[in-house]
Amino acid sequence: MSAPSLHASFELLASASNAARVSREAGGQPLAGHVVEFAQDARIYDEGEATRSFYKVVGGMVRTCKYRSDGRRQIDGFHEEGDVFGLEPGTTYSLTAEAVSGCTLVAYKWRGLEAACGDGERSALVFGFALTSLQRTRDHALLLGGATAAQKVATFLVEMAERRQTDGAVDLVMCRQDIADYLGLTIETVSRTLSQFERKGLIALPSSRHVVMRDPRGLGEHCHGTASASA
Repeated sequence: MSAPSLHASFELLASASNAARVSREAGGQPLAGHVVEFAQDARIYDEGEATRSFYKVVGGMVRTCKYRSDGRRQIDGFHEEGDVFGLEPGTTYSLTAEAVSGCTLVAYKWRGLEAACGDGERSALVFGFALTSLQRTRDHALLLGGATAAQKVATFLVEMAERRQTDGAVDLVMCRQDIADYLGLTIETVSRTLSQFERKGLIALPSSRHVVMRDPRGLGEHCHGTASASA
């Protein structure tokens, strides 16, 4: 079965939302899942594998990515506590999922997006998290499209701070190679850009994975390409 169009997906999600409301009004039972744990860098599922489950992150971090025929990796997204991943409109996973760190997940049985309308609790999960996923995918595509290295790295730092609801310090779970593969840059460019930000007083780097946001406003200007060359 081919994947539905974006318009069809939104129609299905709207129907799923209505189904969730009806289920709640009727006293529907919560969706049951089981807890699974993965060690750092463990493979959770592979691209092309049959979609048996989707997952909610309870602890740790997961990356979803695609491996090219030449061995290169493009990371699609990072999923942290509270995030859901593995929702697919078809019968196979379109991406590979791996544990960035040791992580704890709740696995929910899943047979495809079209099943959402038949289960109220699944409908609520699909509707909310699918919209979040679509928004992040769009933002990521726009970032990769024509942004400079400085814009990409600044946007990444601001995004991580916003997801943790802080403008102070951010502890990065992922390594710099992960960041590079997410932003479509080389690891050397990521490291050089972070060092430039540190010299400009935008951030401090007490360690390679601990980033102190000294000038959030200045970083925001870099996100939008409005920072001066001498800033």
